[in-house]
Amino acid sequence: MKPNGITRGSGLEEHGITNVDSVYWSAPTPVLYEQIIQRREAVLTRQGAVAVKTGRHTGRSPADKFIVDEPGCSNKIWWGEVNRPIPPSQFDLIHERLLKSLHGKDLFVQDCFAGARLRHRLPIRVITEKAWHSLFARNMFISATPEELESHQPEFTILAAPGSHSVPSTDGTNSEIFIVINFARKLVLIGGTGYAGEIKKSVFTIMNYLLPRKNVLPMHCSANVGSSGDTAIFFGLSGTGKTTLSADSGRLLVGDDEHGWDDEGIFNFEGGCYAKVIRLSREIEPEIYECAGKFGTILENVYYDPLTRRIDLDNDLFTENTRASYPLSHMPGTVDSGTAGHPGNVIMLTCDAFGVLPPIARLTVDQAIYHFLSGYTAKVAGTESGIGKEPQVTFSACFGAPFMPLHPGVYARMLKDRITRHGSACWLVNTGWTGGAFGTGKRISVRHSRAMVNAAISGALDGIEFDTEPFFGLSIPRTCPDVPPEILNPRLMWKDVTAYDNTAKTLRKSFRNNFDQLSDRGAVDTTYTL
Repeated sequence: MKPNGITRGSGLEEHGITNVDSVYWSAPTPVLYEQIIQRREAVLTRQGAVAVKTGRHTGRSPADKFIVDEPGCSNKIWWGEVNRPIPPSQFDLIHERLLKSLHGKDLFVQDCFAGARLRHRLPIRVITEKAWHSLFARNMFISATPEELESHQPEFTILAAPGSHSVPSTDGTNSEIFIVINFARKLVLIGGTGYAGEIKKSVFTIMNYLLPRKNVLPMHCSANVGSSGDTAIFFGLSGTGKTTLSADSGRLLVGDDEHGWDDEGIFNFEGGCYAKVIRLSREIEPEIYECAGKFGTILENVYYDPLTRRIDLDNDLFTENTRASYPLSHMPGTVDSGTAGHPGNVIMLTCDAFGVLPPIARLTVDQAIYHFLSGYTAKVAGTESGIGKEPQVTFSACFGAPFMPLHPGVYARMLKDRITRHGSACWLVNTGWTGGAFGTGKRISVRHSRAMVNAAISGALDGIEFDTEPFFGLSIPRTCPDVPPEILNPRLMWKDVTAYDNTAKTLRKSFRNNFDQLSDRGAVDTTYTL
């Protein structure tokens, strides 16, 4: 009989875990709430969510992520700045230290799954020393039924212990933080950081490694479905609108962040959402806004009044990267199965802080693959530490390079095959600035971005005339329902056209330089060049 409920001692000996106190097995949300409050890991907010602070680590730490370099994966991984190797011997040192750090502690276990498609789903076990991390896993992954719990056998195990720290001088790490994936041992070690996103993205990295072998394309994208069954997917990095634009009252949400595309269509990897909530608007994003205050939601580094316990989503005192983790069941309109048909529309989101790219452009298949491989967005001051007054160009291959263990060309070829085979329309949508760069121009409104996305998905742009802009060869519609025509062509929005041209040339050069570096690392599958 498998352990269930609360056990004394371990029950986790198969994972090398001994000498611990109580183990909370697949505890439900109310039990975890009680433990979170009793252990003072978080506070209960007035709205019903729990608010937790993660200390000085308020975001992912990509420089501290490693993959164990072992014979089974050594010639498959795209080694470099994104995927850093670590030898098995150093993994063993970190693992032993982590296990010792758990002695005498209470632990929390969630047995769950990644992947809504039954034949592709991955049984996982998440073992944490924090109750709120267990609630995070319960929110974010697909829960096992009571019957499934009886026979659940994890194929991968994640050990998250913020209280365990690495020793760079002996472990070969960059800091006291470590996120180490061992594909041979089917084990992930996370320590030195309480940021919950590391748990979620470690599982995503595993799916990105395993699924291409099964001819399934893993994607860093959100997805929704219309009343006629039409599916749309939204690629994009953090801050581009991936969660916001896919949460549409007129469509059903499949998922907000991670999906697979197989021969049947798409399927969500997760059972919850991890939304960025800084300056979230009740008027513009009502569905997500309501989720931020519900029972069961975790608010990560969100400011709250210590007396009234009212949350303030506009306050960035702790970080610009405030987050809300909640189950998909909190959303008013979702696809219960977590699956949908083949996408009729593939939308690639960018937040261009230089004001160059158009708010919407139709892409050829080769253009889509080029922008997929580029994964462009721009960061601005206030969104991340270390960024100055000028916007910072950012390229992240496949719109998620830190989570892609294989060469980007592998994913690009799979995407091109699917787009071509299923006749998907492709679009580039810029949710960034227009009329000038950050500090001079203004941000494109969510209302206009949503109108353009809806027009593309509905086919309202099919009979519209398009113009080709000169710097990126993008096709820009002359008109779009519910959008002022003057904002569609960014060059016409600048008062100084020469300044626009110079800025566009500079951005194009950045694209070229990035793509040259990428193509040197292996085959890419596009004939489009800049």
